[in-house]
Amino acid sequence: MERNKISTWLIPSPCVSPQTIAAVRAVAARGLRARVVTHLARHCLCEHRPDFTAGVALGDVSVAGRNFGCGSSREHAPVALKATGLTAVVASTFARIFYRSAVNLGLPVLVCPEAVAALGEGSEVTVDTGAGTITDCNSGAVYHAEPLPEFVQRIVAAGGIVPLVREQGRPLS
Repeated sequence: MERNKISTWLIPSPCVSPQTIAAVRAVAARGLRARVVTHLARHCLCEHRPDFTAGVALGDVSVAGRNFGCGSSREHAPVALKATGLTAVVASTFARIFYRSAVNLGLPVLVCPEAVAALGEGSEVTVDTGAGTITDCNSGAVYHAEPLPEFVQRIVAAGGIVPLVREQGRPLS
């Protein structure tokens, strides 16, 4: 699924280790009781990037380090990230439960340590989740993540696993 040129947001990781950001810290505690996703979005990364929610634009991509999303089984973090308008998260690695929650909610997640190391704040990129490529529009460099499997692409295209099952009216095959 090809994306237009979009900007990247580097996500600092002051908790757990210099390269890790915990899912529980992706949404400030004051936002965790929210039932409305726009409220969750307003609190997304506010303790790490106070400028994030005011500056993120529909289609942007976040770039993070190792074990992104560790420490919580709550879906709040991927829900909040998606609700801000992010269309993908690129990280060196993801916590397994965050990765699966993000996929279930229709937020593409790509593992690509090379892109994380090379991209800077505000880099213009295109992301093709089907091919697993992240292209730096400024330098022309192409970084290769593992492409999302076809069934994951269907989940993402539908907006999440629940909308896909409703749409199909039967279990995934």
